[in-house]
Amino acid sequence: MKFRNVLMLPVGLTVLLLSVASPAHAEKGFGGGTDGNTEQRANTDGNGNVSVTVGGVVFDRSKNGRGDSVGAVTSSTSWSPPACWYAPKFTPQELQDYLEPIWEAGSTGYEWDAKQREKYNAKDEKKGFNKDKTGKGYWWGSYVNKSYPPGWDKCDTEYFWVDKGDPPPADKENAVTPEVLAELAYAEIRVPGTKVTLAPAEATKVNLPTWAWLNGADFKPVSVTASVEVLGINATATAEPVSLQIKPGTPDAETYPASGVCEIKDGRIGAPYEKGKADEMPPCGVKYLRSSGDGTFPLQATVTWEIHWTGSGGAGGDLPDGTFGATQDVVVQEIQAINR
Repeated sequence: MKFRNVLMLPVGLTVLLLSVASPAHAEKGFGGGTDGNTEQRANTDGNGNVSVTVGGVVFDRSKNGRGDSVGAVTSSTSWSPPACWYAPKFTPQELQDYLEPIWEAGSTGYEWDAKQREKYNAKDEKKGFNKDKTGKGYWWGSYVNKSYPPGWDKCDTEYFWVDKGDPPPADKENAVTPEVLAELAYAEIRVPGTKVTLAPAEATKVNLPTWAWLNGADFKPVSVTASVEVLGINATATAEPVSLQIKPGTPDAETYPASGVCEIKDGRIGAPYEKGKADEMPPCGVKYLRSSGDGTFPLQATVTWEIHWTGSGGAGGDLPDGTFGATQDVVVQEIQAINR
């Protein structure tokens, strides 16, 4: 199986050579690769579901959140998904085909090229680049998250060999395992937008309880599966909504409940207002104590998602909760009394 296609263009050759000549730092590349040519492709099944291969990992997003308002969750702790990782990248022949043109160009220097040829035993036609182990393992390399978050350049180890069936070296942080795949899947999770429905809808009134709820059909568990097919490992990260936090946008307001945190109940967050409930307190909502005047109050609604994972070999566990929120403008008017 090929992990990547190398396209050698004269215009970009100098950049490519420099990236190999300086292995201490990963280069930004298309799709997350350190060499600028990492394979990224999308496959669609008969049902229209899309799986995307990025950085040696296949992501199945068919059970992810959908729609224009979806977004990525933010970890509720200081933890963040891996910004870079190691995964199978080359077969022996692919690595040879990739490196030899670079050495022949000579721009990386004789001394460097000589050390590289020695490292990969390039002069041995039968055993060089581990060709005698073809089909028994892969050369692993580093990949980065294509949005380049902090830490994207920390996977700076040169290509290393791993036999099939063996775990990656313990000193290679973020070398793909089911747990690392789960963490990468976490970064691919997309959840629905959090614009809440309010009643009254157009403008609420001072001292009038305003009901708030989310569309229950949208707030179902979502998941992403990450896998490395050649290794036969996978992991699925699943996010389930657990609560909605409302911040009215002004201290002159009260929330229902008082904490402002509406727990999910019977599969939904909050409850739609129904005729005849005008005298009831909403299970989720807000009461503004003063008018917004000529402006509005920025009501912030944030949903917390519990995230757990399961993976090949019976692995599994919890990942940090994720949050996703949005702000919407609320008009609050004084109740007008008319004396006749």
